Amino acid sequence: MTRLRIDAAFCGLLAPHIGFFGTAMAAACLLPALQSAGQNVAPKPTLNITAYNINAEIKPGDHMLDATTQVTFTPQADLPSAIFDLHGALLVDKVTDTKGATLNGERGPGATLVVTPSAMLAKGQPVTWTFHYSGKLETDAGGPVEGLKLAYVGEPISYLLYAGRWFPMTGYLTDRFTAEIHVKAPAGYRVIGSGSTGKPKETGSEQEWDFKWDKPGFPGTIIVGKFDAPVSGSATNIHVYVTPAHKAQAADYAGTALREFAYYTSTFGIPESTQLNVVELPDDTVPAFWAPEIAAIAGSHIGGKNDFRLLANTIAHQWWGCEVSPATLNDAWIINGMSRYAELMYLEDDEGKTALEAAVHDVSAGALAYDTIPLSSTGTLAAYSPQFQSMTLEKGALVFHMLRWEVGDDSFEKILRAVLSQFKDKGVRTGEFERTAEEQSQQQLMPFFSEWLDGTGAPEFTDKYAVYRLGNNKGFRTIGEVQGDMDLFNMPVDLRVETEGKTVDRRIDVVGTDSQYVIDTFGRPRRVLIDPDSWVLKNTPDLEVRVAILRGQQLAAQGDTGGALAEYQKALKANPQSSLASYRIGELLFTMRNYQAAVNAYRDALNGDDDPRWTEVWSHIAVGKIFDLTGQRERAIQEYRQALQTNDNTAGAMNEARHWIQTPYKRPDAEQ
Repeated sequence: MTRLRIDAAFCGLLAPHIGFFGTAMAAACLLPALQSAGQNVAPKPTLNITAYNINAEIKPGDHMLDATTQVTFTPQADLPSAIFDLHGALLVDKVTDTKGATLNGERGPGATLVVTPSAMLAKGQPVTWTFHYSGKLETDAGGPVEGLKLAYVGEPISYLLYAGRWFPMTGYLTDRFTAEIHVKAPAGYRVIGSGSTGKPKETGSEQEWDFKWDKPGFPGTIIVGKFDAPVSGSATNIHVYVTPAHKAQAADYAGTALREFAYYTSTFGIPESTQLNVVELPDDTVPAFWAPEIAAIAGSHIGGKNDFRLLANTIAHQWWGCEVSPATLNDAWIINGMSRYAELMYLEDDEGKTALEAAVHDVSAGALAYDTIPLSSTGTLAAYSPQFQSMTLEKGALVFHMLRWEVGDDSFEKILRAVLSQFKDKGVRTGEFERTAEEQSQQQLMPFFSEWLDGTGAPEFTDKYAVYRLGNNKGFRTIGEVQGDMDLFNMPVDLRVETEGKTVDRRIDVVGTDSQYVIDTFGRPRRVLIDPDSWVLKNTPDLEVRVAILRGQQLAAQGDTGGALAEYQKALKANPQSSLASYRIGELLFTMRNYQAAVNAYRDALNGDDDPRWTEVWSHIAVGKIFDLTGQRERAIQEYRQALQTNDNTAGAMNEARHWIQTPYKRPDAEQ
């Protein structure tokens, strides 16, 4: 069974505490783990499932699902039996063929179902079988990811996520299918799925909701809840479904969804459906999930200051995931990376280039944290592993960012639109993406893709230059050389010459380990910056710190406190003033109840470089908690008040500080 508990730290590099997801990093990190959960190296598919007809009855009061599912598939080889994935908590009553004959079936390892017909399945010959099954979906038991509920029936929201394997399936996220889904639920509930066919049918105390998705895709997500009437704002095609607890945020959230949907439509083109249902999920499952016409978001991430990024990432999957999918796990970087980069593109459009550059710095740490094999070979990794995530998501996003710099904005948009058009309702391979990029940009991109898809690592640049005064008051000439440590590196890099007057930017081709340049300026140069706007993934001292902290968080989440502390110390060695490294050390020592050492670390964070800024407010709160735990109430209140004085409400810091001023902090019961 796949274990996913480690992902919280991996995703929370810039979050105030492990487990907090303030941006789309939550979706970006958790969803790919599900996109082949339960698999290590993806086997070559033996079945191609093309269509489903599902009749499901949901009984929230009993946590029960009862379903009959008709599956149409084509064997990819002559097979004695067929193997499907099906949630382990669901009991299969019987499987029948088109003639009604009962087939032999048994549970296999990893929540699989092995069905053996009386005769060999012939390669290329379509087959339709009907599965009858039921079961209680109340906990994570039997699910594909240990410790995480992906299929749940209960109050007030039931969710049957495609990742939960609540119907027989194979080829997760690579095997596209059509589906008719009919769901019976008690009166008073709303049911959201892909391709709604209209109002529900009344059948006594129940209602039947019908959905039909006739384009090959991934329509297997159903969400059932006691939602208020949908909120649409000014857009009739966008509906927000929330529980009464988030009713106040619904209208603003609908407006945010509209702006993001409109931006992506103008950038990528019209999606397969212009309908979008933004649906609240409980907080006991993934922070976000997507399906055709669905962007499902956990309630705790609705309405916060930075929650628009999580929503943007999720909506982007209407194009990158729904419309085009990876042909294999080796191609997952295209979809995962582009959804991540779409989020950053919207951030740039909404908040400007400075916000984009800051986000790129964060993404770069994830891109290099586990960069040990080529991006085009990620299918050899466990898809739920931090290495798979950091590569396909973060490094994948950086590949798109650098491609945009290499070919220019106009060609970049043409490439994206061409991929979506040419591979609509299909899986796309890396080689096909590369050919499309060259065709649309009219550039030879083999060096670029060879460097970033078939290689590992990133360059570390240094610069040597001399400045000469030109005669006749013509200014100055800077003659220099960009030096790198990667012999095969070959792409344009921006140089910025800051002078006593006007700043001069010059794009040069950096090839190999030594590339010379000559730049004339009127004012005397003060310094030369390499790639000042962060278009190229590169090693820097700051990034070394971030990568070490990221690895430390990963080890801490796995319970390896010694390894985590070593990584944090490595970060401090690279930058003794790192507030983030000191904060993480304090956080780790706090959980170990080494309170004096924790206070010392938090004080170091307060006296450090204040990067990121939230380390100040949360260090004060953490020190206040320690004073409360050690019986020093007046000193605790003083720290909480200092937290309020920062006026930094990152992750709700202001509310938390006010709460602990009123009520002394105590350890949670589970930690007593």
